[in-house]
Amino acid sequence: MKIGLFFGSFNPIHHAHLIIANHILNEGLVEKVWLVVSPHNPLKETAALLNENQRLHLTRLAIETDTRMQAIDIEFTLPRPSYTAVTLAHLTEKYPKHEFAVILGGDSFQNIKRWKNYNYILENFNILIYKRPGFEIDTRLSDRIKILDAPLLEISATAIRQLIRARKSIRYLLPEAVIEEIEKSGYFRK
Repeated sequence: MKIGLFFGSFNPIHHAHLIIANHILNEGLVEKVWLVVSPHNPLKETAALLNENQRLHLTRLAIETDTRMQAIDIEFTLPRPSYTAVTLAHLTEKYPKHEFAVILGGDSFQNIKRWKNYNYILENFNILIYKRPGFEIDTRLSDRIKILDAPLLEISATAIRQLIRARKSIRYLLPEAVIEEIEKSGYFRK
């Protein structure tokens, strides 16, 4: 089975994430998308992160009615910080019959040379890159790169967290079930 791995902090997951995953599924590039909730991205600050289990729970709520997507916690059991190459090696060993592709934004791809063992990723996995304004994608790095023309929404988790702290509406930015859980649990208020 072809599985697209969409790595992210998902702090919180929002409609832009889901639209990209849905687009990739609709295009037939993969059969399923696994949303890999990363407990600690070594290139990001962790102070603003909601607890990993809470982020996983919100992600599962966001996709609970879509059987084509699954939120996974594989990186919770791996050494930290989380390195994509380590996760990919682990998943390839655990699921040898699956073919994995990595889903990335053009902004994240700009940093790929800073990633641990990035050559292993570029040589062994298809890379599905959705465009982000202002970021050029150097396709010369690998012949396994596919640039997607996915719909783009300028929604950021940072802006959502700021709205929550300011006690402003986040309606339409996230799935309703995620909004309800955030409000009920008081996430991101501090």
